[in-house]
Amino acid sequence: MSIAERILGLSGARARTPNTYAIWQYLLIFGVVALGIVYAAPNLFPPDYALQIRPDSADIGLPADLDARARDVLGKAGIDVTGIDVEGRNMLVRVTDGDAQLRGREILQAALNPEGERQFVVALNLASTTPEWLKNMGGKPMSYGLDLSGGVHFLLEVDMATALGDRMRSEEENIRKVLRDQRLRYVPGGEWVDATRIDIPFFDEGTRDDAQAAIQQAYGDFLVLPRDVGGRPGLWLTLREEKVAEIEEYAISQNLTSLRNRVNELGVSEPLVQKLGGTRIVVDLPGVQDSADAKRILNKFANLEFRLVAPPDARGVETESYPYEGRTVVLERRNIVTGDRVTNAIQDYDPENGLPQVSITLDGAGGDRMHDATKDNVGNQMAILFKELKPRSRIVERDGEQVVEHYSVEEKRLINVATIRSALGYRFRITGVGLGEARDLALLLRAGALAAPMYIVEERTVGASLGEENIEQGTNAALIGLALVVLFMVLYYKVFGVIANVALVLNLIMLVAVMSVLGATLTMPGIAGIVLTMGMAVDANVIIFSRIREELVERPPQAAIQAGFERAFVTILDANITTFIVAIILLTIGSGPVKGFAVVLAIGIVTSVFTAVTVTRAMVNLTHGGRRLETLYI
Repeated sequence: MSIAERILGLSGARARTPNTYAIWQYLLIFGVVALGIVYAAPNLFPPDYALQIRPDSADIGLPADLDARARDVLGKAGIDVTGIDVEGRNMLVRVTDGDAQLRGREILQAALNPEGERQFVVALNLASTTPEWLKNMGGKPMSYGLDLSGGVHFLLEVDMATALGDRMRSEEENIRKVLRDQRLRYVPGGEWVDATRIDIPFFDEGTRDDAQAAIQQAYGDFLVLPRDVGGRPGLWLTLREEKVAEIEEYAISQNLTSLRNRVNELGVSEPLVQKLGGTRIVVDLPGVQDSADAKRILNKFANLEFRLVAPPDARGVETESYPYEGRTVVLERRNIVTGDRVTNAIQDYDPENGLPQVSITLDGAGGDRMHDATKDNVGNQMAILFKELKPRSRIVERDGEQVVEHYSVEEKRLINVATIRSALGYRFRITGVGLGEARDLALLLRAGALAAPMYIVEERTVGASLGEENIEQGTNAALIGLALVVLFMVLYYKVFGVIANVALVLNLIMLVAVMSVLGATLTMPGIAGIVLTMGMAVDANVIIFSRIREELVERPPQAAIQAGFERAFVTILDANITTFIVAIILLTIGSGPVKGFAVVLAIGIVTSVFTAVTVTRAMVNLTHGGRRLETLYI
């Protein structure tokens, strides 16, 4: 019994005629190949260009007449609609080509979101055309990278002005505390923060000078200058340039981390999230299945603030009022903790009433602060404030030209007010939210809070980031390489060359099938991996056929075929195992294009060994086994 037969389980009795398999063995090989053909078949059906419409709020469904409205709006603009699919809260409007898709998105956005109030997310997508019988079997086409048409590109602008403003407002509360501790009276009322500067008015110059010394001692990040504020002696506090740069760098870094976590939550294959310049972030989502959901999550700036309910004697300047369940609740301005201290958030259900809730876990510092704040306020109330910055856009005129200006609208609302029964620690829960909102809130908190809001300034479907010419050249290179390999094998190995070429084609089909089933993303480096796999698959056959030629010198044809396959298998296995180890290393430590190449290479090694050894052996057995051979055309 050969080593190949023992490993592959294709052994038979020694009494059987050489180079023959049992019927069940042929059926097993045929079944594996047939499955490969079936699961590779969805790639023969290219997707349609489509527009995906989804409500912006997670708790609102699609209106019943939305399909008719979309068809009517696009029809008036001269855009043909080839079909509309509705599934749950998603609607896919199929159009004819990429130009119609881009035009249709702008038209639907304007028609469905009047006066800048976003009610629906309109995103670019690709609608599957795979037949239902293939879908029912689990068949799906391979995912393609942005360089091979398929995916969505977002360019986001980080709002640094808001990041700096939030930092200044946070420092304002700290400075007020320093002045109160030093018993330095300032003019009450009014806002201190003016963009990236804090203006503090005092009653007299002596108090101002004492305050300047105290602030300079406590805060080295500010440049503190004596200036008049509202006609009174005052101080101007301006962040030093190096501190501004530090805050901006933190904002972009934190947003990058949060976006990567959010993309991972969406389950996107091989995403690209990277910094572009000083204030922009590029997000490429190849093979994305739900671009509307991605757009809604990526472009959402939400956070939580945990605050104590203010006592009746609290100063008005230190409190804020919010409506809650038909009454007004007065909160302290100072936060206990915010959402950036959350390490985990899970949407589950209240065991007592079955309503949705979010179970939250804080980090060490956040848990300590929560415990310190609540242990001294048992019996008092704590509120959870949900803060969301919703991006908006409007057309304004600048220098005689109409341009799109992005801005944000801040919405704050209380989602929970409860009495503190005991000191809280690292784990607690949020109730009083809807199911969709609980899911979104858990995802956003789990991914990490954004340090600053962002605006999507560009969204497009990318057909080929390397250019159509490069894609055409890459495809032609693969086809030319395949043709040359086929020609060489036929001329050099004759009938056995034809058998090797059939196995090579089946290897490519199996490779595509496995990548489709696993949901792997094909990129330009992946095409290079396919070309390399073709060479490796043929190389295994070359080793086998060369060994058979050597054995023909001393053995009859049937014995030479048997010995050739047996003795070549160990060499083939050793060579492919070493290459497979390299592919796994590249897959583990690589990223981007390197990982795309490694995925194809690893899968290709497995399929090439199967087809080059097992399938080739089966075809040789069918054509040459079990009969008397005088000569062998190899």
